Amino acid sequence: MEVNLKNQVMTTNLWVEQKWFDYKLQWNPDDYGGVEMLYVPSEHIWLPDIVLYNNWDGNYEVTLMTKATLKYTGEVNWKPPAIYKSSCEINVEYFPFDEQTCFMKFGSWTYNGAQVDLKHMDQLPGSSLVHVGIDLSEFYLSVEWDILEVPATRNEEYYPCCPEPFSDITFKLTMRRKTLFYTVNLIIPCVGLTFLTVLVFYLPSDSGEKISLCISILVSLTVFFLGLAEIIPPTSLAIPLLGKYLLFTMILVSLSVWVTVCIVNISLSISILVSLTVFFLLMAEIIPPTSLAIPLLGKYLLFTMILVSLSVWMTVCVLNVHFRSPSTHTMSPWMKKLFLQLMPKLLMMRRTKYSLPDYDDTFVSNGYTNELEMSRDSLTDAYGSTKGDDGDYCKSPAPEDDMMGAGVHQRPSVTESENMLPRHLSPEVAAALQSVRFIAQHIKDADKDNEVVEDWKFMSMVLDRFFLWLFTIACFVGTFGIIFQSPSLYDTRVPVDQQISSIPMRKNNFFYPKDIETIGIVS
Repeated sequence: MEVNLKNQVMTTNLWVEQKWFDYKLQWNPDDYGGVEMLYVPSEHIWLPDIVLYNNWDGNYEVTLMTKATLKYTGEVNWKPPAIYKSSCEINVEYFPFDEQTCFMKFGSWTYNGAQVDLKHMDQLPGSSLVHVGIDLSEFYLSVEWDILEVPATRNEEYYPCCPEPFSDITFKLTMRRKTLFYTVNLIIPCVGLTFLTVLVFYLPSDSGEKISLCISILVSLTVFFLGLAEIIPPTSLAIPLLGKYLLFTMILVSLSVWVTVCIVNISLSISILVSLTVFFLLMAEIIPPTSLAIPLLGKYLLFTMILVSLSVWMTVCVLNVHFRSPSTHTMSPWMKKLFLQLMPKLLMMRRTKYSLPDYDDTFVSNGYTNELEMSRDSLTDAYGSTKGDDGDYCKSPAPEDDMMGAGVHQRPSVTESENMLPRHLSPEVAAALQSVRFIAQHIKDADKDNEVVEDWKFMSMVLDRFFLWLFTIACFVGTFGIIFQSPSLYDTRVPVDQQISSIPMRKNNFFYPKDIETIGIVS
């Protein structure tokens, strides 16, 4: 038995066991030397035209005309082998943790119910239902599906062509997918990629590209996994040797990512997004192109892609906050209270208090103490920034600014500052004193700017920690909420094929045909 999800076709290899009575074929064994049974070509006797109504490939009836068994009582037994391809409506909502129900409808194409009355060979009087309608004693257990139920029901339907009812026997096959293959090749890597998304918010923003090699290997292994899934048969009985090695390597690389993340930083989101896109392409090749329902795995992949896309957007916002400076942005009071005081306490974050160094603006000398002391207000007027009429800070151009770098408040020139110094000092001492004061003021301004920069960086760390917890909760809730909503995970029924089949699954058995089922019909 095989189920093609993409084409929605079920292929079955079975024996159609039919039994009926033909009064024209009765004889007396005593008249023919005690012969009670004959094997005759089926082409030479009357056969009921039993066809598969819901066939897929156009072969409605049995094509191999084997010999029939005749008994002297007029009983005819005919058990031709057949390979049927029947249409089967596939529900991919819970793929790969899904259950599928397929039907096979057998009936006479020409004769109505009054001419050929179809009944199941195990049907009891007064009942139209047979709980085990297919003989699975010679059935080879499938490596992909567990057969849960195989009931058969006798139906009578009226068609517009004829007033008489037409009888048919409909076999219902309920199958549950064995999920080991898809769990190993799809679920585990996808869940791993999902939780790697959380690492984006654990990493510091100042980083290099050391971890990029690990991510490249991870993406390469994912693509290799997809290639392996297309080559090997979709069996859930064992994990292929190469699959074990790839799974081990992927776990090893994932662990290396976790370890390396503690040291360096990289934006993982784009690589994870590419990997999920490859997963989507693989799933599109497996499932049928239906718009009736979103597969369970499709829901999870879609959830993960949305999560990763949001992580990319949030990472950009965090980096934007991290690299802000006093010359470009000003942190408002409510932002300071929320992100620097309230949220760190809620997120259990501690910050080392940034303290400015103590500066001494006075130069004490034995001979020039009174002459060199200047008031703090006069120093501010001499070397600080002054406000203009429009409220902006006006800066006097100074050649030292080009030497000290951009973003430094420009100070009065040496010539202007000399007017604030004592007159009896030599020009060399006055110039040296002015230069020292300029450097001291520049260092103080740089320390104040650095304090503001550290505030922005700490705010980005707070946002990172907040998104870390948010995405961790979202990953756990989304993973368990989507995957564990499949009803088949809670189905404890024992497969009927394992109970009935007398052929154990064994290796290297080439002596018997595979997946033989017997369908009994009495006409």
